[in-house]
Amino acid sequence: MINRIRNIYKSLYIKRLVKRGLLIGENFTMEKGVNIDANFPWLIEIGHNVILSPWVYILSHDAAGKNHTGVSKIGKVKIGNNVFVGAKSTILPGVTIGDGAIIGTNSVVTSNIPSNSVAVGIPAKVISTTEEYVKKFKTESNRVPFYTREYTLWGGIKEEQKKQMLAEMKEGIGFINTDRQESG
Repeated sequence: MINRIRNIYKSLYIKRLVKRGLLIGENFTMEKGVNIDANFPWLIEIGHNVILSPWVYILSHDAAGKNHTGVSKIGKVKIGNNVFVGAKSTILPGVTIGDGAIIGTNSVVTSNIPSNSVAVGIPAKVISTTEEYVKKFKTESNRVPFYTREYTLWGGIKEEQKKQMLAEMKEGIGFINTDRQESG
């Protein structure tokens, strides 16, 4: 029930922003707590196959200097296709994130991020290519436990499966393929 309510809210929120000029591509996923600048949504463009993790902020205006100068800074924000933005990241005005980029958790994106790059930190800096990251990710996924959708809440996980996961994940991590369409 909570997920249904959350999805209705997200749908209404996005429709309102789109009506005000926000551009969004297909297959867009926005997790809970995402905040897209409602004051200047027409300055924001989000591509196809973009995932915004929980509590991501996209800002197209910056009022930090308003008390001292009487004006606010505004800037276009463009997020390319096939981009992942990690939880609690902030994207500032005037930034372009290229196609295929990955932005790490808790990053503050203050300048452009090239296509097919992984960027992390405050301010976000490029640390590798997406290709290098994916190669490392695949290598790691072959040496730790791997689970399917049945090992999730929305897949109906059972208590014995929870215990199994805890026992198997001795290194503290594993991988899961959820094959789900709807964000939770």
